[in-house]
Amino acid sequence: MTSPSTATSIPPVDTEKSALLTASQLNKTVQVGEQKLSIIKDVDIYVNAGEFVVIMGKSGSGKSTLLGLLAALDYPDSGTVSLADQTLSSLDEDSLAVIRQQDMGFVFQSFHLLPTLTVAENIAFPLDIARRPNPARVNELIDAVDLGHRRHSLPNQLSGGEQQRTAVARALVSHPKIVFADEPTGNLDEQNADQVMQLLLDLRQQVGSALVVVTHDPALAEMADRVITMHDGRIVPT
Repeated sequence: MTSPSTATSIPPVDTEKSALLTASQLNKTVQVGEQKLSIIKDVDIYVNAGEFVVIMGKSGSGKSTLLGLLAALDYPDSGTVSLADQTLSSLDEDSLAVIRQQDMGFVFQSFHLLPTLTVAENIAFPLDIARRPNPARVNELIDAVDLGHRRHSLPNQLSGGEQQRTAVARALVSHPKIVFADEPTGNLDEQNADQVMQLLLDLRQQVGSALVVVTHDPALAEMADRVITMHDGRIVPT
């Protein structure tokens, strides 16, 4: 994958004092047979408003597990995660659902589009769930991702690049404070990967969302404001 030539970034803040997202002393274990395996070990991390952070590491280093904890898709065994002064790890599932709908966006390697909904309906889905329909916003993003000709198509009628562009638009439709992406270009060829990442960066600039991306791709790291490397469940000191 080559770095898009027009990518821009918001410079990171030098301190975590004004951080949008903070995590402190995160630990996570999983049960494998009769053994408990420690996947995340005493992790501290912060993400500033508008910042583009890449999390890298070898397979099994814990980076996707960490992303799930930061996005409140999973609970830590110990430690805290806070978004804009709200401690996510202490909230119930209903409260977390509201925060995910209003303040977070998600992009996954396998797209996770709803198969019975069209492109327009998939993009609109977070707004519909939150009972805040906004057809103008949906139309704006359909144009931004160049899928006007696919508006009424189902996911199985789209190419991989078109599916991921739909997923990017869906992630940003609610003007989230932060977008989490797990290997967003992993299933795409180089041309589509470049296009999707440029699109994600451009739209992130327009919305002002922070962006946290788990990836193996060094080209993405070159575009980031800050790179965090994980090894064996810990953040490697820089």
